[in-house]
Amino acid sequence: MVTRRRFLIGAGALAFSGLAVSILGKNQATGTNTIVKGFGPLITDPNEILDLPAGFEYQIISELGNTMTDGFPVPDKADGMGCLPLDEDRVVLVRNHELKPSDLSKQPAKIQQHKTDLAYDQTEEGIALAGGTSNLVYNLKTQKIENEFLSLVGTIRNCSGGITPWNTWLTCEESVTKAGDGFSKDHGYIFEVPATATGLINPVPLKEMGRFNHEAAAVDPRTGIVYLTEDRGDSLFYRFIPKVSGQLHKGGQLQALVIKNKPSYDTRNWETPVMKHQEWHDTEWINLTNPESPEDDLRLRGYKEGAALFARGEGVHWGDQELYFCCTNGGEKQLGQVMRYRPSINEGETNESTNPGRLQLFLESEDKSLYNFGDNLTVTPFGHLIVCEDQYTAIVDNHLRGVTPDGSLYNFARLIMQTELAGACFSPDGSTLFVNIYSPTKTLAIKGPWDKFNNLSV
Repeated sequence: MVTRRRFLIGAGALAFSGLAVSILGKNQATGTNTIVKGFGPLITDPNEILDLPAGFEYQIISELGNTMTDGFPVPDKADGMGCLPLDEDRVVLVRNHELKPSDLSKQPAKIQQHKTDLAYDQTEEGIALAGGTSNLVYNLKTQKIENEFLSLVGTIRNCSGGITPWNTWLTCEESVTKAGDGFSKDHGYIFEVPATATGLINPVPLKEMGRFNHEAAAVDPRTGIVYLTEDRGDSLFYRFIPKVSGQLHKGGQLQALVIKNKPSYDTRNWETPVMKHQEWHDTEWINLTNPESPEDDLRLRGYKEGAALFARGEGVHWGDQELYFCCTNGGEKQLGQVMRYRPSINEGETNESTNPGRLQLFLESEDKSLYNFGDNLTVTPFGHLIVCEDQYTAIVDNHLRGVTPDGSLYNFARLIMQTELAGACFSPDGSTLFVNIYSPTKTLAIKGPWDKFNNLSV
């Protein structure tokens, strides 16, 4: 029985969602971290879907093949998702579908035959590519779906994304497919889906935000700057400074993060670990030219100019004046890292270098039974991280892992079926955690005694 969780934990003042707590502790020097009871042991689910602690329950609010309000069936491969307020009682879940062109023939018949002028791209026969998003209007009081419909079609591999302070969802294509071979458009862009959508939107690629293997996005509500991850083994960490905050379609400047005085720094720790826990690194940002990158070389050009390397940047989420992002196979044992970035008070301004932003290796897994391939993540209303694991092996179950403000860890959920959990996000009132089961698609609403957290060590 494992009673200690071994991680490399970043030290300093940790501020999740408004909660600032010191995590300098007696175990920091060794990198060990204590398991806490959390919400209690996981109870076996008789339906063999998701094990949860006692008192918690899930509701399947949407699943593959169900007929939506617009008459279309729910598509497969539900990935990243955002929860946006609509009114006092209702929220909108904007859900990605990470579908490739080759997945079209595996979708329900109506999707295989879908033709519309509002598709971003289509096959030579005029069929809309199946990737995109669906919107779910959910009533928190009645706990029922009131409306559900396709909101974006014609894209490829919409992996994750991020919500914005102006109540939209940024959905990101994890593909750099080019026009040709039966398709008319280049791919690898971000699209914006508003909470107020009532059907298919007009798909506008935000080209100045870069064309690459996009994963996720997080917006600093103070500055409107958008931070972006890239799912590649040699990825960069990007930021986009818009010309007009909240109006991304008007363009801006794409940049890549550099560790100050350490050009082309390798944070991955794969061969010779160089990035240590507890250390803050001052940062700089370099401008990237030609962001549409027809040769898919943004990361190569950026690295050559000094940008830092990351191991498969994936989920990113804004906390309290700082953000956190997963590097799925980072670390000496390639089991996953979480990075923490604290922006400058002059972020994006000409005097930024006088008080630079800082980057920290917040945690690095040393044991796959403790944390394995963290992907999507969210910052909870009660001040923790919830991380979705994404590992496809026969002997390891994917979990939702919790990380407390003092660096302790706990299991919140265990997925029984062999697929991944994705798109974890909370309702604005903190009552409900929504999460996707990737394939076959299921979207769950989880409720329970969120106030019953136990911080005692196991």
